[in-house]
Amino acid sequence: MAAMPVIGIDFGNESCYIAVAKAGGIETIANDYSLRGTPACVAFSQKNRILGVAAKNQMITNMKNTVFGFKRLLGRKFSDRDVQKELKYFPFKVEARPDGGIGIRVKYLGEDNVYSPEQMTAMLFTKLKETAVTALQTPINDCVISVPSYFTNAERNALLDAAAIAGLNVLRLMNETTATALAYGIYKQDLPAPEDKPRNVVFVDLGHSSLQVSACAFNKGKLRMLATATDPQCGGRDIDLALATYFCQDFLTRLKLDANKNQRAFLRLMQEVEKIKKQMSANSTRLPLNIECFMEDRDVSSEMERAHMEEICADTFSRVERTLRSKRAVRAIYNLSSRTSLRNVFGEVKIITMPSVYIYECIMFTRKNIKVSKRNATKEPFSVRAYYSEKVPYPDDFIGQWHIKEVQPTPEGESQKVKLKVRVNIHGIITVASASLVEKKTDGSQSENVEMENSNESQGAQETPMETNGASQEQNGPENQEVRDDDMKGEQLQRQSWTQRVGQWFTGENGDDKKDKSKDKKKVVVKTVELPIEAQTHGYSQSDLNSYLEQEGKMQAQDRQEKERADARNALEEYVYELRGKLSEGEALHEFVAHEQRARLVTQLDALEQWLYDEGEDQNRQQAVRGRGAVRAVRAPCHPARRARAVALRRGRRPEQTGTVYELRSKLSEGEALYEQCARLVTQLDALEQWLYDEGEDQNIQVLYTSYAASCPRARRCTSSWPLKLSISKTFRNNKLYPTNYMSWSE
Repeated sequence: MAAMPVIGIDFGNESCYIAVAKAGGIETIANDYSLRGTPACVAFSQKNRILGVAAKNQMITNMKNTVFGFKRLLGRKFSDRDVQKELKYFPFKVEARPDGGIGIRVKYLGEDNVYSPEQMTAMLFTKLKETAVTALQTPINDCVISVPSYFTNAERNALLDAAAIAGLNVLRLMNETTATALAYGIYKQDLPAPEDKPRNVVFVDLGHSSLQVSACAFNKGKLRMLATATDPQCGGRDIDLALATYFCQDFLTRLKLDANKNQRAFLRLMQEVEKIKKQMSANSTRLPLNIECFMEDRDVSSEMERAHMEEICADTFSRVERTLRSKRAVRAIYNLSSRTSLRNVFGEVKIITMPSVYIYECIMFTRKNIKVSKRNATKEPFSVRAYYSEKVPYPDDFIGQWHIKEVQPTPEGESQKVKLKVRVNIHGIITVASASLVEKKTDGSQSENVEMENSNESQGAQETPMETNGASQEQNGPENQEVRDDDMKGEQLQRQSWTQRVGQWFTGENGDDKKDKSKDKKKVVVKTVELPIEAQTHGYSQSDLNSYLEQEGKMQAQDRQEKERADARNALEEYVYELRGKLSEGEALHEFVAHEQRARLVTQLDALEQWLYDEGEDQNRQQAVRGRGAVRAVRAPCHPARRARAVALRRGRRPEQTGTVYELRSKLSEGEALYEQCARLVTQLDALEQWLYDEGEDQNIQVLYTSYAASCPRARRCTSSWPLKLSISKTFRNNKLYPTNYMSWSE
């Protein structure tokens, strides 16, 4: 059984892409519109949801119920300052939910409904999953999703919840900076060898709503992320907004039309501005902008060139420059001038030359070591809260809270030692991986100084560093080992009295003396007990996820039902037009139906067409099927299509019939001996020739819509010349006769 494929989803604020490993390479999957990119839009109507390209196409006419830009709302609160900035881009209604979250109000199935950004993302993922299943012809469950490198725990958890609602199992949330570097280096054949100095590359990714800069070191088969710098509020849409604002002011001054007061007009202007922006990527000349029926049934026009655009968008370009010049973007590149290249990865903008970064502006920082575990002495259950220590693009620096349960004091009433392991998992989410209680007991029956640990402690003792990159792991390893050694030394010193420790300093106990002393020490048995952890982090609870899963399932069922209804209605409409066209004068079936029957059939087709555009607009699939069946019931007695096929068959076979008779008669006349069987063949040929003549004369005088003397199967059987040819060849082969049933072919 072939393995189920894994798809990769490039989830963007404006559009999404789906890729799959196929035929030794990476293939980007096209959607139902034969486009590689699927717009991140979700629209709602009276009957179903509209997703992807279809949603964007009707954005102008259904702007109140067409939702876009929800990626920037994931995991955030309505009171968030960044969310309030986003509201200026949205023509639909966004409101606060009772829990402080974000609710998007739309009209679906004739009712007002409020959905969260996570639900909107799940709807989009459902469309992407459907596109992948259609293209690959196999079920899809596993995926990898790209996320901005600046996404916090809350946003990453929200994205995982959205994927779960869509029925996708996320194998990994991969940072977009890492995905970009991987796509650059995976097929490179000229990278330095692993033992050589790496090639440093800076990637600049200016997307629709954010800017990300990353510095990477490449060796053959190896990639190391050196540093990243981001500006979550700088993107291609800022250029669109600046240009749209300029044209709004221009139209207000020249034409007295204020597009800022008309959401539909402003949305159309944004779409046209995006087109002219992309044209400036390849043209520096003056380009026109024309919009028909812009406002008040008036057409507007203007023009712009690239130099003027750069002046208008100078603030956005300066933000790009500041990000490129930030010390975080270049701090890890040791020799920027020797082996460094700059790669522009523009999702939105391709029109500017990125500002240069000079070597004397680079500030280097040494990498900090990360301590990945912590030991705590306590007598009762406790909680651990985590916060971001540096500024992040999120209003709340709270990461999560973990409650460590079932902690009890020792039998002597002393504190227990609890070891916590904090990890950054494969999705880039900070979590408390485990909490273990370390219990030590002295066994008096043994005299060796041996510490025994169970298998869990043995595995847990190998404390791996936090999942970052190779350099971080190498540097963190020795320090962690040193911390563990210090802990063990401290435990041994704590068990010794002050007199014993001072005595060791003066006597210099070591070697054999130490071994002799150790014979009198007791065996210490170390037992590790895993403690339950209750996490309180960002994201939905399991009950909320189940509720949203149920809602998504109902909406998918409604979409399928509406699609089946629309397909049946379209099939009926196509059937009406096709049959009525063929019954028209001069068309294929006109001569094969009597006048009275044709008039009755055309009348019923007209009535069915009228029903389709009136009552049939809201009827279910079964009604459309019944309408088609009613037409077939009227059409069945006259059989126009069957009669047309019979006439075409007879007319097409007639030359072949005549030629076959002539050919066989010639072969019989050339035979050396005329046996009895040959005489019978001659008799059959005479009868066949006479039948062909009589049948042709009889059919020529018949009206085409009457029944035929020769049915279609009989005509096909009589026109087949192969059995007679076979009998003739057998008769004359080696002057031998073979018994054959000569009459069977014509009966």
